[in-house]
Amino acid sequence: MKRITLSLFAFLTHFVCQAQNFDVIPLGIYGGEQEDNLSAYLVGASNDSTYLCLDAGTVNTGIRKAIQLKSLNGSAESVLKDQIKGYFISHGHLDHLSGLIINSPADSKKDIFGIAPVLQILQNHYFITDTWINFADKGQKPILGKYHYNELQEGIEVPTQKTSFFLTGYELSHVNPYKSSAALVRSGEHYLLYLGDTGADRVEKSDRLNTLWDRIAPLIKKGQLNTILIEVSFPNSQSEKMLFGHLTPNLLTEELTKLKEKTGGKNLEGLHIVVTHRKPTGDNPEIIKKELLDNNPLQVNYIFPEQGKKINLP
Repeated sequence: MKRITLSLFAFLTHFVCQAQNFDVIPLGIYGGEQEDNLSAYLVGASNDSTYLCLDAGTVNTGIRKAIQLKSLNGSAESVLKDQIKGYFISHGHLDHLSGLIINSPADSKKDIFGIAPVLQILQNHYFITDTWINFADKGQKPILGKYHYNELQEGIEVPTQKTSFFLTGYELSHVNPYKSSAALVRSGEHYLLYLGDTGADRVEKSDRLNTLWDRIAPLIKKGQLNTILIEVSFPNSQSEKMLFGHLTPNLLTEELTKLKEKTGGKNLEGLHIVVTHRKPTGDNPEIIKKELLDNNPLQVNYIFPEQGKKINLP
C-alpha cells in the first residue's frame, strides 16, 4: 500500500508540474483595427510574477484590463517597469509592436528579442527621430540605450537573462518573401510555441511551417509541448488570393494535419491551440470560432483568448 501511495504521489506531482508550467495573459488579441486590443501575450512561469511579452501591439491598456480582472497584481506602472522583463517581436507590423513604441518613454531597461530582419525594421524605421526617438542601443543618434537588441539565429536557443525562459526563433512566411517569426519558449523541460503572422506553406510557396513542425513534433510526442499560440485571421470565405500571409480555419487544419503526421499520432488530443490575431471586422471573430469548433477532426482543444483574462492551461 505504501508503494502504491508513493507511486500515486509521484504521478500526481509530475502531472501538476507539467500542467502548471506556463501562465499566459493576453494584453491584446486582435489582428488590426482595435488599437486598444492588438496582439500581445504575457507568458510567465507558474507562481512567478515576471513575464516575457510575446509581441506588443497593445501594452498599457491590456495591463490595466488584466489588473481589473485580477490576472495581474500591482499598479500598471509596476507591471510595465518591473514585471515585464523583455519582449519578443515576431515581425515589423504595427499591430504587433505599436504598444512597445508608444510606451517606451515610461518603460524600464529591458531586452528586445527578434530575428535580424525584425530588429532592422525597429532600428531603421521606428526608433528614429523622424517617427519617435531611439530608445534602443543601436541605430540613429541620439541613442538612449533603454532597450537592448538580442538577435535570434534560426534554431539556436538563447537565455532571456532576466527571466527563467530560453528562446529559440524560427522564420515564418508572411506574404513571401516578407519574414515573420515564431518563438519556442522553454521553461525547464517544457515548451510553449508562439507564432507571429504566418501563411500556410502551400499558399506561401514556402517550407517554413514544415520546418517548424519538424522541430516541435518530437516535443509533442514526449509530452513536453502542449500549447501553441497561432493566428487565424480570416474565415473560410476569404479567398486564398486575399489572405496576405494569414490563415483561415481550413488552412490551420491543413497545417495541423501535417503536424499530426509528423507526431505519428491518430490525432492531436491534448494539444491546446490558442487562436490569436482574429481580424475584428464585422462578425469575423465569431465566425472563425464557429468554423474551428464545428470542424475539428484532429480533436485539439481550441482556446479563444479574452483581453486581460488569464488563460488556464490544463
